[in-house]
Amino acid sequence: MSWVNIVVPIVTLIVGAAGGFFAGVFYLRKQLEKMQSNPEMIQKMAKQMGYNLNKQQMQKAQHMMKNQKFPRK
Repeated sequence: MSWVNIVVPIVTLIVGAAGGFFAGVFYLRKQLEKMQSNPEMIQKMAKQMGYNLNKQQMQKAQHMMKNQKFPRK
């Protein structure tokens, strides 16, 4: 019975970590897909990173985001 007290928490930790990782990847992928069509989100992200994009840089960023493929794995 003592092995159950050791194995169950370890298995639960592994399953929880894997589930959290895949949930995070799914959420990040959805956010990036939304950002492709929303220039305000791109501008906001750039400002949070300390950049101020002009119109030409903004168009280039949008073009790069639209050409980016987010494969499903």
